Amino acid sequence: MGCMQKNPAARRFVYRSVAANAIYIVLIVCTVLYFHRFHPHGPLAYFLAILPSVAILGVIVSLGVYLVEEKDEFQRNLMVELLLWGLGGVLVLTSAWGSLETFVHIPHLMPTMTYSLFWIFVGISYPFLQRKYR
Repeated sequence: MGCMQKNPAARRFVYRSVAANAIYIVLIVCTVLYFHRFHPHGPLAYFLAILPSVAILGVIVSLGVYLVEEKDEFQRNLMVELLLWGLGGVLVLTSAWGSLETFVHIPHLMPTMTYSLFWIFVGISYPFLQRKYR
């Protein structure tokens, strides 16, 4: 999936996922700033802490819609393979880090990093899959 998509389903996916990720960034920054400045407690704190995850749900929905809309079976399978590599990378990294935290006492990995790590692993896997399917 290159930057300039000719495929309408892929183009819509890019727009939807960019919008959802932009909302995520705005929500996470606003939440961090709000917590830093006002130190909320109670139900408001819980609501604000969970709010950025709603945008992540938007990205997941846009992925599902893309997989339904995409007519090209190869492109669908490529996206599924990218997602599996991303999930696999996050699973291996967080499991290894957790073992290191438990046995070697390294600094704690913030779970909020897993979303970013997932997309980093998807991005890393893309050139390898591109080369594989040349």
